Formats: sequence, C-alpha cells, structure tokens
Amino acid sequence: MKRTTVIILGFLFIILNVAVVFATPTTLIWSPSTDIQPYKKVHLGADLYFPVRSKDKNETKTYIQQIYGPTFSLLSDKPEDNLLGRVWQPLGKIMAETGFDYKKGFGSSLDTYPFYFHFKAGVGEDAYFKNMPAFAIGVYDAGTKRNKTNNNVWYLRGAKTINIGKFNLGRFSAGYFNGNAKLLRDKDSERDNIGPLFAWERTMSEISDKLWLCVDYQGTQSSYGALNFGFAWKFTNNISAIFGYDIYNNKNLRNTVTFQLDVDF
Repeated sequence: MKRTTVIILGFLFIILNVAVVFATPTTLIWSPSTDIQPYKKVHLGADLYFPVRSKDKNETKTYIQQIYGPTFSLLSDKPEDNLLGRVWQPLGKIMAETGFDYKKGFGSSLDTYPFYFHFKAGVGEDAYFKNMPAFAIGVYDAGTKRNKTNNNVWYLRGAKTINIGKFNLGRFSAGYFNGNAKLLRDKDSERDNIGPLFAWERTMSEISDKLWLCVDYQGTQSSYGALNFGFAWKFTNNISAIFGYDIYNNKNLRNTVTFQLDVDF
C-alpha cells in the first residue's frame, strides 16, 4: 500500500509540474530532442535568429529574434539520487527538466509578454531493456498571455541510435506535436497546429568528438514548421555552439540563420 501511494504521488508530482511550469527545452537545431539536462546541472542558452534578406527592396526591416533562458534538471536517471527511485527502481529511470525563456524581436504585441515556460520528462536509450529507444514527453512555448503567447506546444518523441556492425549511422528520432489551434495557423490563417517531428543527428567522431551534425524537421505551415540543418561544436565540456539554417514550410516567412550558445554549470 505504501509503495502504491508513493507511485501515485510521483506521477502527481510530474503532472503538477507540467500544469504550473509550462520556451525552449533541450533541443536539436529547432525542435525538442529526447535529451534531458543532467541531474544537478543548470543550462543557460542564448538563441539568435537572423532573417535572410529578400530581394524586395521595399520590405520592412525584420529584427533579429532573441531568446535567452535557463533550464534546470529535476530528476536523475540514477535511482539512488531520487526518493521515488529508491522506493521503486523503475521510477528512478525517469529524468525531467524545466525552465523559462525571455524572448524579444517578435513584434511589439508579443514582446510585451516576453516570458515563456517549458517542462520535459523522459527516459534514455536502453533504460529498461536492451535496444529500447529513448522517449520524451513535454510542453514548450507556454506564454503568459492567453491566446497571444500561450502556444502550449505539447510533444511526444522517440529516438534510437542505429549501428551496422561497428559503424554508427547516427541517432534517428520521430514524434508528434500539438499546439494552440488559435495561434498556430498556416499562410491562409487556417488552423495548422498538429504535425510530425523527424530528425537525424550524429557526432562525427571520425573528424572530432566535438563536431555534431543534424537535420531536423517539424511539420505544419505554422511558424513552427521548418526544415533545419546545421552543426554544433563543443569548445569545452561546458560550452558549445550550434550553427544552423532554417527553411520555413510557409514560404511567406523569411528563412533564418540560427546561432545558439549553450553554457552548462
């Protein structure tokens, strides 16, 4: 009976965090990954999006979009680190993170409400059995203004590293997302808030363990829909940067060049 009570309280803990701490979670180039920040670590990120110039000389200026914010780990994948894990081992495999972002450069009506929140929980590859994929479920870009910034993008994603013999083909992932239907719209202002997530990523150890490549796709013609490709370089164990190019599914949106700086403490 005692174990059942602890399990129920554990899941209530996760649900309550989702409810009150809905921003960018740990991502690939564009969309959320199955990765979660290590236990007792704080991750600081700065994301800059530079719009690519168009041929229209009369086009109004588009400002650089900026996103800054911390992500905090909540749970460890080591049972001995968490009370729930010590009581019931399987719960100890669950990791979680939360955080918030400060955004600017998205237009005066949105910049008035610059804070967005996120939460993610999941398990890593091989967590419960050999060859098990990693899984993550979460929400991001939950703003503070109803039907203006509360995009509330929920997602479920799985990922698996594929090897042929000793050769690593990389990690492949797929998933699904669902956002606020009143805000996620296509070029004709029709609802377009549900779509797929796909990605390939690989650390290029043949060149350097510091080099990582990725192709990342998110569906729909909403502002979230884009094909993204780029690379990351790890300068130290705690500092890395991602450079990417974002091609939006909605051709009315200008493509962007992405620069993301990540610092871990």
